[in-house]
Amino acid sequence: MSNTKQVSWPELPTAAWRDTCATLHLWTQIVGKVRLAKSPWLNHSWHVALYVAARGLTTSPIPDGIRTFQIDFDFIDHILRISTSDGAERQFALAGLSVASFYAAMLAALRELGIDVAIDEMPNELPDPIRFSEDSQHRSYDADAVRRFFQILSNCDRLFKQFRTGFLGKASPVHFFWGSFDLAVTRFSGRTAPLHPGGVPNLPDSVAHEAYSHEVSSAGFWPGGGAIDYPAFYSYAYPEPAGFRSAKVRPDAAFFSESLSEFILPYDVARISGDPDQAVLEFLQSTYEAAAIAAKWDRAALECPLGRPGVVRPL
Repeated sequence: MSNTKQVSWPELPTAAWRDTCATLHLWTQIVGKVRLAKSPWLNHSWHVALYVAARGLTTSPIPDGIRTFQIDFDFIDHILRISTSDGAERQFALAGLSVASFYAAMLAALRELGIDVAIDEMPNELPDPIRFSEDSQHRSYDADAVRRFFQILSNCDRLFKQFRTGFLGKASPVHFFWGSFDLAVTRFSGRTAPLHPGGVPNLPDSVAHEAYSHEVSSAGFWPGGGAIDYPAFYSYAYPEPAGFRSAKVRPDAAFFSESLSEFILPYDVARISGDPDQAVLEFLQSTYEAAAIAAKWDRAALECPLGRPGVVRPL
């Protein structure tokens, strides 16, 4: 177990763990594709996501006939654990594995547990993908960086869940999408949306069409890459209403990225502020309001005060 001193909002520059991040991203795709292969389709691909758990990321229970199984990334002891509802378990250490060896180890563990599954070996939403079974290139694992990433995810999960309580309409769980490698929460106006144009790298257009079948305001946390090569909070609206990108949002350091068509709050801005929790919640609320006002959502019918532990929502 790591003895690294815990910091509530730790530093995690993208450049310092880029190789580990890329390896972990691909490992989560392998695990997520197992959930995809065994789970019935749920609207907006909610059946494929992972969730923040007490020790890392989890699939939650996956059906396998009359039993269930669950796959967990333990980012405290740095192992992958597969558990079944009939008491069986297999696990292996994460350090030192390439994507190919992780893939082989996981399939072997599933076979030992009597779980029959086949997945598409090509990564999604990434340029220049390599088949999982052939990828010996990605093999980095910086345990300290992963532990700090997990601490950030835990903080985001807590705040995103708090933010979710202020909405009566349809809202997604707080979940981790392994395709884009981000933690997200999405609110829905209740209205249908125009057909999404698709074009996401190595993702069928039909999946993008279904994911954005309805009007949304979506926000999340992403460790960074490409045009935004640093960890950041993001928020976007689909379809983007007129006036959205010019809206004034909080904190003042948040900005609209023309390349991503999203509002961005750099993680480090929130991290070093006097109150990181408040900075993140202000970003979530103000960007949602920008979308809801510009798109003329029925806010009176959709919103409510944030929830409090043990207090019934007032009517």
